[in-house]
Amino acid sequence: MTPRRLILASPALLLLPPPQPARASAEAMAAALRAFTGGAAVTHGRVTLDISPLVENGNTVPLSVIMPSPMTQAEHVRAIAIFNERNPQPHVVSARFSPHSGQAMLATNIRLATSQTIVAVAALSDGSFWSDSAQVIVTLAACLEG
Repeated sequence: MTPRRLILASPALLLLPPPQPARASAEAMAAALRAFTGGAAVTHGRVTLDISPLVENGNTVPLSVIMPSPMTQAEHVRAIAIFNERNPQPHVVSARFSPHSGQAMLATNIRLATSQTIVAVAALSDGSFWSDSAQVIVTLAACLEG
C-alpha cells in the first residue's frame, strides 16, 4: 500500500470498535482442563504446586510442579499442565514426560494478569489425572491486552 492510499484509508480506522481486552474466565479454564484430560475426572492430590501466594509483580512469577512417580514403563507421568482462570490464555504450558525423564518436574516463570487461581494437572500412564491448585494475589498486574 502506498503512503497516499494509507493516508486516505486511515479515517476508516476510526469507525472500527476499540479492541477489547482478552480475558479468560473460570468457564474457559474448565474447558481447557476438559481438553487436556479428555473429559476424565481429575482428583485433587499427589501433585505439588509451589507458587508464592502473594506476588508483587505479575510480569514474572516463578512456579514449580512436581509429581512423585517411579517413572517406570508401567507407571510414569505422561504430562504436566498449568492452567489459570484470569489470563488471556487459560492453558499456560504443558510438558510431556516419558519413563526416561527420570523425574516429573516442571519449573517455569509465568505472567499473571491479576489475582487468580492457578491449577496444575498431571496425567499418569494409567489414565488418571491428579491436580493441585493455589490462589495467588497479584499486586501489580501483567498480561494486559488492549
